[in-house]
Amino acid sequence: MTSLETISAKVHAAQRISADEALFLFSSSDLLGIGELAALVNERKNGSRVFFNVNRHINPTNVCVNRCAFCAFSRTAGEEGAYTLALDEICRRAQEAEREGATEVHIVGGLHPDLAFEFYEETLRAIRNAAPKLHIKAFTAVEIEYFSRISGLTVEEVLKRLMAAGLGSMPGGGAEILVEDVRQKICPEKITGARWLEIIRLAHLTGLKTNATMLYGHVESAADRVAHMEMLRDLQDETGGFQAFIPLAFQTENSDLKLEVKGTSGLDDLKTLAIARIFLDNFDHIKAYWIMLGEKIAQVSLAFGVNDLDGTVVEEKIGHDAGARTPQSLTKDGIIRLIVKAGKVPVERDTLYHPIHSY
Repeated sequence: MTSLETISAKVHAAQRISADEALFLFSSSDLLGIGELAALVNERKNGSRVFFNVNRHINPTNVCVNRCAFCAFSRTAGEEGAYTLALDEICRRAQEAEREGATEVHIVGGLHPDLAFEFYEETLRAIRNAAPKLHIKAFTAVEIEYFSRISGLTVEEVLKRLMAAGLGSMPGGGAEILVEDVRQKICPEKITGARWLEIIRLAHLTGLKTNATMLYGHVESAADRVAHMEMLRDLQDETGGFQAFIPLAFQTENSDLKLEVKGTSGLDDLKTLAIARIFLDNFDHIKAYWIMLGEKIAQVSLAFGVNDLDGTVVEEKIGHDAGARTPQSLTKDGIIRLIVKAGKVPVERDTLYHPIHSY
C-alpha cells in the first residue's frame, strides 16, 4: 500500500518512485514531509549550492499567428500593443547585457506571420558579432516547428542552421502541459505534446542542451502534471539532454482562462517543486522561476528541493503581461542575498551550469 513512509523508504534508498506514488504525494497534506524528501534528493545532487546566472531576456516580437487561451503576451499584427524589435535594437540590448556582466541572452517570441526564417538566422549572427561573450539560449520547440514550416526545411536542418548562426542552447517553453486533452483546452493551435517531445529529442541528438517547463495551475489535474513529468523523465532517460526542470505558476489576471481557473497557491507551488525534485531523479536541476512565483516563495523553495533561481532576467515581458507582480529584474546582489538568507551557498553559473564564482 502506498504511503509517505513507503515512498520515503524508496527515496532514502535512492530508488525511483512511480507515477502513482508521485500522484499520491500530490494528494498528501504533509507538505513538510514531502519537502524533507525533496531536500534529501537535492542535497545528494547539489549539496548546499544554489545556482543563478546573470542573463537578459529579449522578446523580439509579440506578434503571433497562434491565439493560446492562457497567453496574454501575443498580439495580432496591427493590434494595439503589437511590436517587432529592429535588429539594431536587439543588438543594443545584447551589448548592454554584456557590458553589465551577463553571460546569457534568452530569446523567445511570437510566431510572426511576415518574418522569414532567415531573419532569425540573421538575428543570431548579429548578436554573436555585437556581443560575442554572450551564450545565446533561444527559440522554443514551438518556434523551431514554425521555422521548419515557413522555410520548407526539416527540423534537423533548421537546428543545424541556427547552431551555425550562433544558437548555443534552447529554453524549455511551449511544453505547457504535454497531455493532449489539456492542450486542446488551452492551446489547440500549438504543436501537440508528442511533437514538442519529438523536436526536443532532435535538439538533444543534434547536440543542444535544453530546459523543460510545465505550466500548472490552470485546467490541468494532478494526474496531468504527473503524466507530463513522466514524459520528460522518459525522454531524459533516452537522451540526457535536459538541464533543468522549471514549473511555471499560471498567472490568471490577464488570461482568457481567468474565469475558469483559480491559479496556484504558495502551498501548491512548494509541493509541485518538491514532487518534481523527487520524481525527476534524472534531472540535475530544479529551477524556481522567481518571476512567476514571487521572491519569497522562490526563496522558501530552496528548502524544498530547488537548487536554481534562474537569473537577473531584466525586462521580462511574457509573465508580466499575464499579470505577474514581481519586479522585471533582480540585481546579482539581490539574488545572492536571497540565497544566503536561506542558508545556502550562491554559485553564479553560465548557461551550461559551469560554475563562474561561488559566494
